[in-house]
Amino acid sequence: MKKTGIASAIRNISAMTAAVFISAAVILSAQDNTAGLASKNRIRTADEGLASQEFRRGVQAYYRGAFNEAVMQLEKSLSYKSSDNLILDWLGKAYYRSGMEGEALSAWQKAYDGGYGGLLMQNRIEIVQERRITGSSYENSMRYTESGSFPGVRGGTLIFSEPVSVLPNSDGSVWVAAYGTNELLKINVNGTVISRAEGPVNGFDRPLDVIRLQNGNLLVSESAGDRLSLLKPNGSFIKYIGAKGRGLGQCIGPQYLAEDGNGNVYVTDYGNSRVDVFDGDGNGLFSFGKKQGGFDGFKGPTGIAVIGGSVYVADCVTGAVYQFDLAGNYERQLVQDKTFVHPESMKVWGSYLVVCDSNKVISVDSDTGATNECARSGNAPSRLTSAVPDVNGNVLVTDMRTNEVYVMAKLQELIGGLFVQIERVNADSFPAVTIELRVENRHRQPVVGLREENFYITEDKRPAAQQKLLGVSSNNTVEDVTLVIDRSTESAAYSSQMESVVRELASDMNGTGTLRIVAAGAVPVTEYKGSPRAAEQFSYRSIKTAVSDTVPIDLAVRLAANDLINAEKKRAIIFITAGKVTQNAFTRYGLAELTAYLNNNSIALSVAQLTQGAGDEEIDYLCRNTEGKQYYVFRPEGLSAVIRDLKNLPSGLYQLSYVSSLQTNLGEAYLPVEAEIYLMNRSGRDETGYFAPLQ
Repeated sequence: MKKTGIASAIRNISAMTAAVFISAAVILSAQDNTAGLASKNRIRTADEGLASQEFRRGVQAYYRGAFNEAVMQLEKSLSYKSSDNLILDWLGKAYYRSGMEGEALSAWQKAYDGGYGGLLMQNRIEIVQERRITGSSYENSMRYTESGSFPGVRGGTLIFSEPVSVLPNSDGSVWVAAYGTNELLKINVNGTVISRAEGPVNGFDRPLDVIRLQNGNLLVSESAGDRLSLLKPNGSFIKYIGAKGRGLGQCIGPQYLAEDGNGNVYVTDYGNSRVDVFDGDGNGLFSFGKKQGGFDGFKGPTGIAVIGGSVYVADCVTGAVYQFDLAGNYERQLVQDKTFVHPESMKVWGSYLVVCDSNKVISVDSDTGATNECARSGNAPSRLTSAVPDVNGNVLVTDMRTNEVYVMAKLQELIGGLFVQIERVNADSFPAVTIELRVENRHRQPVVGLREENFYITEDKRPAAQQKLLGVSSNNTVEDVTLVIDRSTESAAYSSQMESVVRELASDMNGTGTLRIVAAGAVPVTEYKGSPRAAEQFSYRSIKTAVSDTVPIDLAVRLAANDLINAEKKRAIIFITAGKVTQNAFTRYGLAELTAYLNNNSIALSVAQLTQGAGDEEIDYLCRNTEGKQYYVFRPEGLSAVIRDLKNLPSGLYQLSYVSSLQTNLGEAYLPVEAEIYLMNRSGRDETGYFAPLQ
């Protein structure tokens, strides 16, 4: 990183965050460096020597992913030096990665009470405590405030004009439809334009909305061109859909877009006061919006969204939102007249609709119609047209009048900063050092899309040399998967179905990654580990583990997770079950401890259910709290989406390298390293250490 870039980044940190780092640095520098673990200037006692040896073993076990071993070694080290705060810090880290968050918090709190860690430790404790209480679910009542923006004019240079719609990408970048400059721009998390798409040879004609279809292609509405443009995922033009007119498959002034689960596209046709529907190939199917039943007909349809089997349409004249089925039959008025002043786009966030209305962003409960103001742009003249949640937990809002795209975050995220964890340090080739660090927000959502300029590595508060960003796990296309087969008596009745599920999932991995199969019997056993190709001919009769009336699901999940700790950076567990929990299924490890273990090691758990209907609440809890999903194995679309969905889960793990300038004392010295992350007005920090190879 260039010095000017570092200086600029530091100047941009908020005063509050800078104060946090300064206070933490002062407190840490005033400490006694753990009362002699790394001291070179005096003779150590026998206990100090034994503590140092066990501490070193504990650190090395932690970086190998052997967290239980690390806990034992660090406990031994602490037995020789019970008041050593550095050992307590590391013991807390090992407990945390083992899923024992209560014990981790206890160790960290003891170290903090002993004067260790300062505000950095206090912030870590607060975040972990908050996660244990609130989890990671979306809170409709949460207020958002601006954390940064992508301006259309920068330094007197026009970048884009009149942004009207935004589409987030899985890598943290976004597509922005610029109405004024007739283009589609791809912008990274730092606000840098990385590509532009201008449509066909004659260009776009006032692009208004952009969505991503199920096949990955992009669809853009051209309000002045009276048509839609179909684009490849990279923005290259494919073809036009629709034409100007009032007939089937025609439109006048198309505005906002949505797609249903069948691949049909819904377009609000403002000029014809209706909604036009096209199939996946772009053929006109039907339109709706005329007077029917208790519905008086559209006056000015704008925003549109699809949730399940329902289509929701906003009307800018009546200020209401109406609900229809997928065939265009009127169902009810979800939001009453004059609720909105001039609603624009309407996007989906979970079971909520996010509506832009003049200078406000309002969420609507799709079940009850209840509204809640999530954010506003202030009293200055503005026209918010699109608000969409991105992969990093922000809300991206376009403002046509001020010519900006706002990045809005929860207020507590701005105050508390990012949650940064240095998970692994590899110093085998010292002085060349490689570190892996994870960046999340306070609600455990990974922060993706960071670039080299977002990181600043230091050694004992001094800049590290030759810093480089080596890899980003979100870009990985290979994933390791472990299938946990329920060997309970009830699930065993579905042997043929289970066999076909394993074969289909193995086939969907396309021969990449490693597939493991764990049989969850009375004693869980790993039955297979190897290429997915070999499992495409899996036979249920090959399972050696006996069927049991009692299946300890906790031990099976723990066994499956243990083998994934050092696997590919993208990894997941798929539990194949009839959905019922036997007696004593969670005796050794509780649900909270299991989910913490999975989450703290970035392992998602999905469920392939052999029976229709909801499974037992324990299984649902595991799935819902680890970013996984539940799939009914006999659903019409099959299980083809399971592996794809798991591969597409965002990951905030980054790998960086640098060249150390520290003295190793023949490999006995504990070498500190710190990492700071800057993203617009947000920042985060972590500190750790490692040992170089013995000489």
